[in-house]
Amino acid sequence: MAAPALVALAHASRDPRTASTVTDLVAEVKAQRPDLRVERAFLEDPSLPARCAKPAFQAVIDRLVKAGHEEIVIVPLALSEVEIEEQAITAALAEAGARHPGLQLRRSALLGLETCFLEVLDERLREALRSSRVRELDALVLAAAGSTDALANQSVARLARLWGTHHKLPVSAAYAASAPPATGEAVRAFRGEGRRHIAVASLFISPGILTDRSTEMALEAGAVAVSEPLGAHPEVARVVLARYAVGAVELVPV
Repeated sequence: MAAPALVALAHASRDPRTASTVTDLVAEVKAQRPDLRVERAFLEDPSLPARCAKPAFQAVIDRLVKAGHEEIVIVPLALSEVEIEEQAITAALAEAGARHPGLQLRRSALLGLETCFLEVLDERLREALRSSRVRELDALVLAAAGSTDALANQSVARLARLWGTHHKLPVSAAYAASAPPATGEAVRAFRGEGRRHIAVASLFISPGILTDRSTEMALEAGAVAVSEPLGAHPEVARVVLARYAVGAVELVPV
């Protein structure tokens, strides 16, 4: 019996860097599991031109069904609920199920805030420090999307503390939207303590409006370097496959 297909699902964006990152990440997933049928898809957004959501989720599902796939696992490419609309995912799956009776669909958990992402953050930050010719740090800021859910923000703060313990440096969690402190505020707070070599790590999957805002605020506040997002790193692809594996198991009849 063929393994379920994997659809990596992202939110549509005007920013071409988002689509490029998703494409590269799916290519990395395919490289790690060449035996799987892996597709990328975007949630359509009425406020955006249709071209921003290509390939659209429903079109990808149609193509997989036509190719004979009866089981599909959808993995949302998001670290938190802020980065993808839960209701939109639910509605999209319901529509696909109604259009294809008998099709087995399972939606996995979000990628979440895995501790293995700290290794990716370190790698991205080292690249930023080399580019900025910075050799000394006395504080770190972990910048994430932010949420109106206090528990979600606490998860980012816990990850920041773990990262700080590893590097033996003070670390502050900061958020690009929905919660304080903003990235610039976190940098200024450290500067108020007399720290002058503050770097910011971007806990996002791909570049976009939130990352641009976070980076701009950090540099204006005096950060010496800001890393690129996680991107199409092999570790991110492994987490995608881990989420897929759980969904595939749930499709197995008991």
